[in-house]
Amino acid sequence: MDRSKFLTLLGTVASITAILMYVSYISTIQNNLSGSKGDPIQPLVAAINCTLWVLYALLRKPKKDWPVAIANAPGILFGLITFFTAL
Repeated sequence: MDRSKFLTLLGTVASITAILMYVSYISTIQNNLSGSKGDPIQPLVAAINCTLWVLYALLRKPKKDWPVAIANAPGILFGLITFFTAL
């Protein structure tokens, strides 16, 4: 496999893994809503981190970095939902 194909595959796997990592907050959100509150700090920091990465990806010149933006966008949503349900 040449370097370009390897990097494309690596980027795809990393993006899918990142999205799954943030979607995995769903069980924590369910626990928070059922009264078993978790720690709100980690998901808040994750949401802030993802926001910074999405901004970086979308403001990047000369070309936006769509894979980075798409991989981190769910982290903003799920991180904030997890944070607020843990309060």
